[in-house]
Amino acid sequence: MAYKSLLCFLSFTLLLAAFALAELCHPQDKEALLQIKQELNNPRILRSWTPTTDCCASWFLVACNQTTNRVWFLKVLYSHHVTGQISSAIGDLTELQILAFSRLPNVTGTIPQSITKLRNLYFLDISYTGISGPVPQFLSQMTNLTDLILTGNKFTGPLPPSFVQLTKLESLNLDQNMLTGTIPDVYASFKNPIIYVTLARNGLTGTVPRSFKNANFSTIDVSKNKLTGDASFLFNNQALFEIDLEGNDFLFDFSKVKVSENMQRIDISRNKIYGSIPESLTKLSGLLSLNVSYNELCGKIPVGGELQSFNATSYFHNKCLCGAPLPAC
Repeated sequence: MAYKSLLCFLSFTLLLAAFALAELCHPQDKEALLQIKQELNNPRILRSWTPTTDCCASWFLVACNQTTNRVWFLKVLYSHHVTGQISSAIGDLTELQILAFSRLPNVTGTIPQSITKLRNLYFLDISYTGISGPVPQFLSQMTNLTDLILTGNKFTGPLPPSFVQLTKLESLNLDQNMLTGTIPDVYASFKNPIIYVTLARNGLTGTVPRSFKNANFSTIDVSKNKLTGDASFLFNNQALFEIDLEGNDFLFDFSKVKVSENMQRIDISRNKIYGSIPESLTKLSGLLSLNVSYNELCGKIPVGGELQSFNATSYFHNKCLCGAPLPAC
């Protein structure tokens, strides 16, 4: 009997040793992930994260590099049951390239500064959470970022001018927060062509910087802020394909606007824009959407191009616009 017991014990010990040798997960990554789980109050969505399993083999929402076995991908998404804060242990996942904490409304606190240790990170999405405080200036140290998505949080205070140091950035999403102050003039100086810039649904004030006339953006969305003044210079920016100025207090003569032939989407609705619709819009063969409603526009809608293909609601509630698709003049 003693011999059989010894044999069972030895077999069990050998199995544990074999598992330890076979485990791919790097010990530093495993420890960091377990700490992150703990500070998120051990949610059910992370129940596969256990000390006795391999993070590279069976952990949900995690992926490892097949050569180095280091964690390069982590996305925790879509759960009202995840609570707590983002752990400073996130900085110990030093080989991360893609990181997302998104649609987690009960995650609060701030972004830990240790995140700047992630020198290989190029995609960062912290969106639709309860995270608050100022937008961290230290994120500008993460110079490999191509996508920075901070949409739908509870950030307050000004836009960080230092983000212009992110020389590889292609997408900047700071919309749906509670940001205030003016748009930094230096945002026109991003070295890399920026595909998408959205500052929408904040409390930004002042004017759009004149330097944006030559900014290398494809899309600019400043809708639903408290911006004022003349933004007509944006329309002749040859890099821009989409402009969204909806829901501000912009005031300029639309009839004098020079529109780039590359423009595909224009929304100037709910402002104080006056004048008439420029004839040049009929020459935009690639125009996919147009909304000029709720302004002070007047005169006949030019005939041609795509202008008659849009619904009448695109022209509603102006001073005296007429002509198809509105009633005849």
